[in-house]
Amino acid sequence: MKFDFKKLALGVALGFTLLGGAAAVAQDAKHEIVTVVKLSGIAWFNRMEAGVAEYAEETGNNATQVGPASADAALQVQMIEDLIARNVNAITVVPNSPEALEPVLAKALEAGIKVVGHEASSLENVTYDVEAFDNAAYGVHLMEALAQDMGGEGEYAVFVGHLTAKTHNEWVDAAIAYQKEKYPKMTLVGGKIESNEQQQTAYQKTKELLRTYPNLKGIQGSAGEDVVGAALAVEEAGLTGKVTIVGTSLVSVAGPYLETGEIKMISFWDPAKAGIAMNKVAAMAIEGKEVTDGMDLGVEGYNSVKLDGKVIYGQAWVDVTKDNMDEYDF
Repeated sequence: MKFDFKKLALGVALGFTLLGGAAAVAQDAKHEIVTVVKLSGIAWFNRMEAGVAEYAEETGNNATQVGPASADAALQVQMIEDLIARNVNAITVVPNSPEALEPVLAKALEAGIKVVGHEASSLENVTYDVEAFDNAAYGVHLMEALAQDMGGEGEYAVFVGHLTAKTHNEWVDAAIAYQKEKYPKMTLVGGKIESNEQQQTAYQKTKELLRTYPNLKGIQGSAGEDVVGAALAVEEAGLTGKVTIVGTSLVSVAGPYLETGEIKMISFWDPAKAGIAMNKVAAMAIEGKEVTDGMDLGVEGYNSVKLDGKVIYGQAWVDVTKDNMDEYDF
């Protein structure tokens, strides 16, 4: 709007100038959105951070990522407390323990901060939770791949990053239930084995598994480093081709073992795309916009989302073997 200052008294002109300036500031204001991940410095969340940075560059919003040096829910709680004190506009979070974060996320919501979860469909104190896919279907998919390569019989083990990791447990619970129904000649050994999201831990525990269960034929991993730790142990034991390994990882992490055959298949959703999707949903929430069933979030894998309460499901998993690994550069 243009004002004819010559026809206005000085006081009125000044008032309009101040109001116009305030409107411009409001229009140019950017959202501050912080993504809190399970653990900093590993390939999975480095890739997610690339997506957050891409979102920030494209939108001009102040979108950043932080995470603890160890996969510790208490450290995540402290980070979220700090963000509440900063009064950021939104927090997106990938919890190490959804249950442990519920109280601090409730505090964030009470402070007027929007909260978007990921890998945590059970979270109650969120505005929305974004899942790459239906977790039970993904777990069944991994088990089917494992069973096919094992010939439908023999001993197998499953890894989770943490016993409190919601999605990891949903995957393996669905996988185990499917195995019992469809492949009764397969036997789970060792229960749910916790890797703490660390390759070295998965390696050491796989070595123990191979000693305890010399007839072990299969391993399903959940955290991004699980299959690589397991593959190293299998390689060192001279069991390449005798123990099938499948699970969630990235080509940048698992590629060498896909190529040499210790890992049969990895599946994943692109953490960068998930980071972008979470931030887009957070920005919508800040702006008072609702996510609707079937909506296209404008992110690959999240083009026709399913909404179930507060949970947003995409269709974003991909399978990678040595035959197509060259198609992925992360």
